[in-house]
Amino acid sequence: MTKRINAKKKFSRKLGASLWGQAKDPFAKRNYKPGQHGAAPKGRTSDYGNQLRAKQRMKFYYGNISEKQFFNLFQLASKSKGDVSENFVALLESRLDAVIYRANFVPTVFAARQFVNHKHVTVNGQVVNIPSYRVKIGDVVQVRERSRKLTIVMESLQKMERDIPSYLQLDKDAFSIKLTEKPAFAEVPYPVEMQPHFITEFYSR
Repeated sequence: MTKRINAKKKFSRKLGASLWGQAKDPFAKRNYKPGQHGAAPKGRTSDYGNQLRAKQRMKFYYGNISEKQFFNLFQLASKSKGDVSENFVALLESRLDAVIYRANFVPTVFAARQFVNHKHVTVNGQVVNIPSYRVKIGDVVQVRERSRKLTIVMESLQKMERDIPSYLQLDKDAFSIKLTEKPAFAEVPYPVEMQPHFITEFYSR
């Protein structure tokens, strides 16, 4: 087992929440931090600590996006009209790998990134292999015909482990999903509490 997989399994425990709401998440059995002193009583967390944890939760939830990509998205959200936190969440939810994950075409956001990289996906009929590609309102994301019988796709669509948010329209028969409106934070089906306003405070220090 690689270090990356090990870290992924420990991250929910490190951040004190089952990030993806999976039944087999280690946090369900051991809801304390990994390590020798993980079960020790928790002290008071500083404002900075709360902000940092909120940033780490959000960053890892979307597949452990690099800090550079994450910060660049925040800067873009800051320059756009409207609430910065809302803009930031909308940009994260508009990533191609996030849309694939929301559609239940794959079981995890990490699998979504790999799925896009391997050219299994089209946007408006054109193959796109960039996970960070920004899906626009009206765009139709579809699994390529040759990839629809992959076991990972068939099993994930059969289980439908995640709810489809209101800003996306899924067509299971066509293996497609359409972004119909700008994603709103209140409509994102996070399995744990997310605090994007803390991220805004973190980067505004």
